Amino acid sequence: MDQEQRDRFEIPQEMRSMAEAGFDQARKAFEHMLTSAQQTAATIEDRGAAARANAKEITGRAVGFAERNVHAALDYAQQLVHAKDLGEVMRLHTEYVQAQMKALAEQASEFGQVVTKAAQDVAKPKN
Repeated sequence: MDQEQRDRFEIPQEMRSMAEAGFDQARKAFEHMLTSAQQTAATIEDRGAAARANAKEITGRAVGFAERNVHAALDYAQQLVHAKDLGEVMRLHTEYVQAQMKALAEQASEFGQVVTKAAQDVAKPKN
């Protein structure tokens, strides 16, 4: 074997075929992994957007409830200031407590529905 033949190192065709098949498999596996990662990221992003939207709605409802309750308490306090006797104070107190109990029950129900909807939206599979 002369120097030129030794310098011309050739890889046998079978080895080239095996190497190409291995590279093809690696490329396909990587592309599959990349596609899965992109789908997962999109799902997380979608669910994050749904969670943010629902959190905004929940916060808005909570603030609205708090505003109504504070206004009711201030109205009650103002009525108490103008009460003429103990009988009127007792009547105002009874009316206020009954109205607040009803309002709180309605608010709890409404808040529960909003929270349940939010949980369902976040858990809902992407179509």
